[in-house]
Amino acid sequence: MKINLLVLFSLFAINFGFSQNTFDIVFPEYDRNLKCKQCFQIFSQKPKEVRFSIKREKTNLYFEINDKKWFNLLFKNAGDGIAIDVVVKDRYDCEYESVKDAQIRGLLLKPSYSKKLKSGLKPSGENNFRVHVGRVPDAFINDELEFNILFLSNKNLCNYYWIYDLESYPWELLDMGMYLDSLTYNSKQIKPVGEEGYLLRHKTLKFKIPFEKNKAEYSQEDIRPIYDSLRLTDFNIKTINIKAYSSIEGSLERNVELQEQRANSIVKALQSFQKPTIKTKISSSENWVEFLNDIEGTKYEALITLNKNQVKSKLVGTLSKELEPVLKNHRKAILELELEKKDKYKNMQADELVSKFNKAILSENLDEANELQNSIFEKMKEKEISPEFLRKMDIPKQSKFAKIFNKNSAYRYMQNVREAVIVYNELLELEKLAPKEPRIKYNIAAIKIKLWHYKWQDIDETKLKNQINALKNYGIDKSLISRMLVNFHIIKAENLMRKRDYQNKDIAVKYVNSNYKNFPLSDYDYLSLAQFFSYYANTDLSVKLLEDKAKSIDIDENLLFYYLNLTLVDRDLTSDSNYRTIMLNAINMNKERFCKLFNSVENGGVTFQLLENDYLRQTYCEECKN
Repeated sequence: MKINLLVLFSLFAINFGFSQNTFDIVFPEYDRNLKCKQCFQIFSQKPKEVRFSIKREKTNLYFEINDKKWFNLLFKNAGDGIAIDVVVKDRYDCEYESVKDAQIRGLLLKPSYSKKLKSGLKPSGENNFRVHVGRVPDAFINDELEFNILFLSNKNLCNYYWIYDLESYPWELLDMGMYLDSLTYNSKQIKPVGEEGYLLRHKTLKFKIPFEKNKAEYSQEDIRPIYDSLRLTDFNIKTINIKAYSSIEGSLERNVELQEQRANSIVKALQSFQKPTIKTKISSSENWVEFLNDIEGTKYEALITLNKNQVKSKLVGTLSKELEPVLKNHRKAILELELEKKDKYKNMQADELVSKFNKAILSENLDEANELQNSIFEKMKEKEISPEFLRKMDIPKQSKFAKIFNKNSAYRYMQNVREAVIVYNELLELEKLAPKEPRIKYNIAAIKIKLWHYKWQDIDETKLKNQINALKNYGIDKSLISRMLVNFHIIKAENLMRKRDYQNKDIAVKYVNSNYKNFPLSDYDYLSLAQFFSYYANTDLSVKLLEDKAKSIDIDENLLFYYLNLTLVDRDLTSDSNYRTIMLNAINMNKERFCKLFNSVENGGVTFQLLENDYLRQTYCEECKN
């Protein structure tokens, strides 16, 4: 879903960038509070769920809103209306020394008043309405534009809105996983498009490898824990994800070269440890994040105010030696190794695997049946065989086979969520055979939550909540129960929102905010929660959720840019020295993507009007126009 957020600026002084027609609009000064009292009151009573924006279709401009009742309240009197300020990106060209402060930033179009607005308002999609409010001037058709809204009360300018766009990603409930041998989660990654996979019998190890200055060789002592960990497990390395960091002094070219050498030396060493080829992902950057974090509050913190080239020019000679105790901690590689369990049946053909599995079941050799079942799952995950093979596995519905039957059903559901109703009914039957098996209980509750979410089955809300809480009686960890209850309230908030029961919806949102700290979150969970809060106009909760993550060097790129989308419009936040650290982190990760944030909404940006902020404009002109 795409989320548009609105930012209000109170205007007191009149300052036009150039002489233009202001039509019959009155620009109140000292008596603004009196003349705009009714308008201010209506806006103060606006439910935060009410959204509006300007939509462009070729040269036509439409005012869109999702609440007709509030619309009619706002445009009650003859002189109540809207005017559009057409803003051109050229206003912020880096060739200009500064941007002139102006109440009207572009070209003002003729206002539309109450009678025309009400008569022209038409339905436009589900729970959405729109009305024509103007056209793009011929002289601006080929320019990069944005459209700000002037709200008029008795022809007095009372509110001026500009709209920014918050990038969105596919998201849903927090992943509750399904119990196979152990709790197994979706391997969801934060990306706008892409298929989802599943983690089966995998685990992850994380290591930090330090490097000496100007050297690409690591110490054998530092890499020995990796070898020791691998020798003690029956897992192979499936993928290596390396993030290599250099300290910031010296030339960027030399630092990039060192980072690549360091990462490749580690890959070579680990590849020699096993014969299968290891899939490898390498990223590298200068470690500005930890440098700026570490000098804050020290006698060197004045460096924070300088740009990157200025900092590098000072980090030579004596200062470089003084800061070496800090800089040495920034030269390192962070390794994340995804492991997969060694599979002695890996080279066996699918039909032979199924045949061998069915024989193991007949002979009640459950350990062998379990290994064969896992091998079949692995081949399905790698798309070597079809999920239809699951139906060839003959598992009697008897209590002694309950765990194996549960795995088959749960895996079918993980492969295709549309199997939810069928699998749910299978597990209910299985529960009768093994009424105290916690894995079955957990899986039933997890699927039931999804059935309620997708409205695939009528679910009694109270009974479901009691069922979730009862899992503690079967040894299910309280953090898993808490995660389920957060999902329960996410769904509840959505249902209440549809009913426009905003008060009780807010109670459900408050529950989510108060309880997500009770369990660990993946990056995908962080994103889902942030978008959940933003969707219900609680961007402050989204910012609070992500602020610590945004300061960490190993934050997911998409999560970092989502945080920037949320916060770039906050002048107080962007003026803080810590925010520069966050922006430099984003620039190091993906400079092109950072610069795109300052495009118009129509061109995939947040808004180019962020460049009204002198600090952001300086950063943009330094990083994006050189």
